[in-house]
Amino acid sequence: MLDACAELVDQVGYDGLTTTLLAERAGVAIGSVYQFFPDKRAIVQALTLRNLDAYLDRLSKRITDGQLHNWWDAVDAAIEEYIAMHRHVPGFRTLHFGDVVDVHLLDEERDNNVVIVDRLGSLLVEHFGLPDEPRLRFNLAIAVEIADGLIKYAFRRDPEGDELVLAEAKSLIREYLHRHVDSV
Repeated sequence: MLDACAELVDQVGYDGLTTTLLAERAGVAIGSVYQFFPDKRAIVQALTLRNLDAYLDRLSKRITDGQLHNWWDAVDAAIEEYIAMHRHVPGFRTLHFGDVVDVHLLDEERDNNVVIVDRLGSLLVEHFGLPDEPRLRFNLAIAVEIADGLIKYAFRRDPEGDELVLAEAKSLIREYLHRHVDSV
């Protein structure tokens, strides 16, 4: 059902998604949809959480495989994985991490990007020994907001992502974080 949801979101958008369409696409009875999900928001929430887990798993794998040697390599990889998901994961370009539906889709009490910041911050602290301080989370929050906005802009300019905008986004984020995180 989640795969069907991802395909439909790309085709008809969140507003056009219905549980009836989902049931038809997934080849299940409408009752089966409601057995697992009370409404379309819950379906999209489950898809978004699956995407978040996939994103973090891919990033963690790159870190634990020894592909990334410094925290700034991990930041670059985080941006690269986000871009790759826009290009290759059905439904992601439309939903991102849920902000299209609800800025609190991932967590009822925290903004979606705050959830991302917390998870990325934990990875950087755990694997690269950065100090787990509020200032680090603040700087990561600024970087995530910049990345989110510029990557969305790049994909509005070009369906595959405007490479010039994406390169500028990576450069801006790296320079910003070097200036602030290295001093934390």
